[in-house]
This record gives sequence, structure tokens and C-alpha cells, in this order.
Amino acid sequence: MPKTVAELVADAMAQVEDVAPKEAAVEVAAGGAVFLDVREPVEWEHHIGGAVQVPRGILEFVADPTSPKHHPQLDPASRVIVYCRSGHRAALAGVTLKDMGFANVANLTGGITAWQEAGLPVAEHHDGL
Repeated sequence: MPKTVAELVADAMAQVEDVAPKEAAVEVAAGGAVFLDVREPVEWEHHIGGAVQVPRGILEFVADPTSPKHHPQLDPASRVIVYCRSGHRAALAGVTLKDMGFANVANLTGGITAWQEAGLPVAEHHDGL
């Protein structure tokens, strides 16, 4: 029987660890993790500084170490904290990363929305970036 998007997201959220914004900020600041922003480029005006920005639609190509498009900060042996606006796309991306051999993946609880509500800093893209 086919699954609905709500069922896919619920399954993904059950498979990927959640990490609260302030805990995630501490992990990344200590050098123990990297943020991965899977929102679309039109959503990147405000983002978490230093995050690797890869739209969900091309994640597999950028995460695969054997791909010519691989981003070196996406190491299957490293901690990756994925975020989107609210956490749904990030959970789906987290499952994809786990399927690709990333062993230490987490979903930023509540996405960048919760990050901003927690009073944590965001960076801004400027024209030409």
C-alpha cells in the first residue's frame, strides 16, 4: 500500500535522532559536527553561519564521496546535523544520508524556525552570493 507524505515524514523522524537548537550550536561550535541546510536556494537568505547548503533535490550527488560533485565537509564518518525550515525535509534527508552510510546524522528539532526562536544567530546572503 502506498504511503502518504505524512507517513514518510513520520517514518523518517522516527529513524533520525533529534537535536535541540542550543545543543546543536554547542556541538558545531566545538567542531564536533557540521550543519547541512537542505532548503532551496530561495530560502537561504537567512541561514546558520558556516552551514553546507545543498538543496534536498541534489543531496545524494553532493553527499556521495565517489561523486565528482561531492562536498568535502560531508564526510560519512562525521556528525551531520541537517535542517530545513521546520524539520520535515531534514528528516527525509537524514534517512537518505543514513542509507548512504552516514552513521551519525541528526535532525535540528524545529528547523531554522526553532533556531531563530531560540535567539541563535543567523547569517545573511548578500546579492551576488
